[in-house]
Amino acid sequence: MFLIDKPFVSDFLINTIRDNNYQIVSTKEARELIFDDSLNWISEKTAIDIIERDPNTSVYTNSENSIAWISKNLESTDLSNKIQLFKDKFKFRELIKDTFPDFFYKIVKLEEIPELNLDLITFPFVIKPSLGFFSLGVHIIHNLTEWNIAKQELNFKNFQGIYPKEVLDTSIFIIEEYIEGEEYAVDCYFNDKGEPVILNILHHRFSSGTDVSDRVYSTSKNIIFQHKNEIEAFLIPIGKKADLKNFPVHVEIRIDAKGVIRPIEINALRFGGWCTTADLSWYAFDFNSYDYFMNNRKPNWKQIFNSRDNKIYSIVVLNNNSGFTKSEITHFNYDLLEKDFENVLNLRKLDIKKHPVFGFLFTETRLDNEEELSKILLSNLKKYISTE
Repeated sequence: MFLIDKPFVSDFLINTIRDNNYQIVSTKEARELIFDDSLNWISEKTAIDIIERDPNTSVYTNSENSIAWISKNLESTDLSNKIQLFKDKFKFRELIKDTFPDFFYKIVKLEEIPELNLDLITFPFVIKPSLGFFSLGVHIIHNLTEWNIAKQELNFKNFQGIYPKEVLDTSIFIIEEYIEGEEYAVDCYFNDKGEPVILNILHHRFSSGTDVSDRVYSTSKNIIFQHKNEIEAFLIPIGKKADLKNFPVHVEIRIDAKGVIRPIEINALRFGGWCTTADLSWYAFDFNSYDYFMNNRKPNWKQIFNSRDNKIYSIVVLNNNSGFTKSEITHFNYDLLEKDFENVLNLRKLDIKKHPVFGFLFTETRLDNEEELSKILLSNLKKYISTE
């Protein structure tokens, strides 16, 4: 069953639902995004009845916004409770505290931030909304100067009305110790036996130690084979603690120099936001992550990389870090952007006036040409933007 919500659904996901006759819930939001009556639409009541009868029903949502629908219509169900275990970052830390007993974290109200006592908090630390999305409101703090800057930005006005409160609630923040290491994003699901199945592992590239943006995510044969087994082993106890079956998740972790995996967060009932990471698996590896989840299938990674062992596959998030406001921007030159990459697999254009990004770029890069990824990682995108 698919629960579709705003702000975006990809043509690839819509085609997947149509071609496989998967059930899709006929909500107002889904109907405003998809105008195809040939899909296997089911009523909201039917969807609620199915999930209430079978708490292990396979449900996938493309958007964090769907959490509001689940909270409203399925509040007392096991599905809703499991989502909240992961959506609320404080609840998630409570869930895994036995596994990571020395990990420091605490919650703080938004209004407490200006006068917060840091005597018992060690630098560096991270502060972020306990219910958050898309790196909004996330700050890595190394010293008092950075803390004073962050305090100016952490106010209600900056976050008002961006997402529903079930998706982004900035009234409560969590402060936690900074996790060292390289960051990875993982698409996976827990199958009908409760076993984790890895569908993709992407290295989240950063431009600096204070960068928290989502500009470049990359995957490759080396990344998958180096980390797959250890990440699966890491996920097994989490799945058991939360009793997860037929349950998709998007996992964010860091792996330090010793190979120790520490969790940042787990996003329930979906893969990467904006139909990005799941669609990349199709463009890069020729398998359908949505299909694999719905049918309890596992990728044959050895076969997949027979012809892809010298390639890097990336998602480039075209966030507006230009310094120009939305109202100043008149045009984005996508043609010029494509010329800066050797092999564009897909270009997803979005209206910056309506969305927080210009779009998403899916690319294939030779291992000896990683410079093109480094350049876009450091770019402020001004070369592609017109203001006249």
